Amino acid sequence: MSAADARPLAIAITTGEPAGVGPELTAAALQAARERWPSAHFTVLGDRDLLTSRAGGAWPAAGDAIDIEHYALAVPAKPGKLDAANGRYVLGLLDAAIDGAVSGRFDAIVTAPLQKSTINDAGVPFTGHTEYLAERTNTPRVVMMLAGSSERPLRVALATTHLPLKDVSAALSIDGLVETLTIIHHDLRAHFGLAVPRILVTGLNPHAGENGYLGREEIDVITPALERARALGIDAPGPYPADTLFQPRYLKDADCVLAMFHDQGLPVLKYATFGEGINVTLGLPIIRTSVDHGTALDLAGTGRADPGSMIAAIDAAVTMARHKRSA
Repeated sequence: MSAADARPLAIAITTGEPAGVGPELTAAALQAARERWPSAHFTVLGDRDLLTSRAGGAWPAAGDAIDIEHYALAVPAKPGKLDAANGRYVLGLLDAAIDGAVSGRFDAIVTAPLQKSTINDAGVPFTGHTEYLAERTNTPRVVMMLAGSSERPLRVALATTHLPLKDVSAALSIDGLVETLTIIHHDLRAHFGLAVPRILVTGLNPHAGENGYLGREEIDVITPALERARALGIDAPGPYPADTLFQPRYLKDADCVLAMFHDQGLPVLKYATFGEGINVTLGLPIIRTSVDHGTALDLAGTGRADPGSMIAAIDAAVTMARHKRSA
């Protein structure tokens, strides 16, 4: 075993929007993480005073297993009160985590929720974590996948992410879908230990196009892409009507569902797993997981925010990093 393989897994956690629930969820989740993963080391990125305050004054430190890497807020943060002055602070935490993962300092990063509007109001064009991670790592295509945390979790990946519905059809292409399926297939094998992943693929239109009567995307784009993917050895049946695919009899042998757009697949997954689900960015040269919810400004500072999704995101990051190291 090399020295690199012997060292503890290093996990970075960005604490996200300071007015949201990210800081307190991180503290609560780390209480569980240090017991579940005693051999891992966690570096929390954020303002030390803010994090200590949101943790009720007692940060969950355990020897050298958890430390805070201090980045100062631009202005003091109040729970539930957004301030654009802290937009660049939030982005700075993400940049530091990405740089650390790319350099090999961190084996994975876990991101608490951020507020897109705050970053944009700070003068930085920002669409979301997924797109930003792709840009910063020079990755031409990434795939957003959300997953539950049950024994056989429901996983839903997206062919398109944060697009207006009117732009989805034009964003789909045969080459793009093949590349997306290739990324899902590779990462489910490399990071989740699935030898032969089975990926069920939805159509775009109602009833998967009804043989062209309700749209031709299934005929002209999706089916040719699936044929090409299967020729590459990827188990990707479809396209299936999305309104009937999400049933136990279809999903019992599936490792992932590829949906064509954001609100086609994610409402089903979030209904089934909300509060325990996670967001994973596939296709990156680094491992990144996140929670399945937003900043919950109304819950910030109340002590009522549920850390379940943050715990699951940390669990997934450690598990994925272990698979990658042992591959």
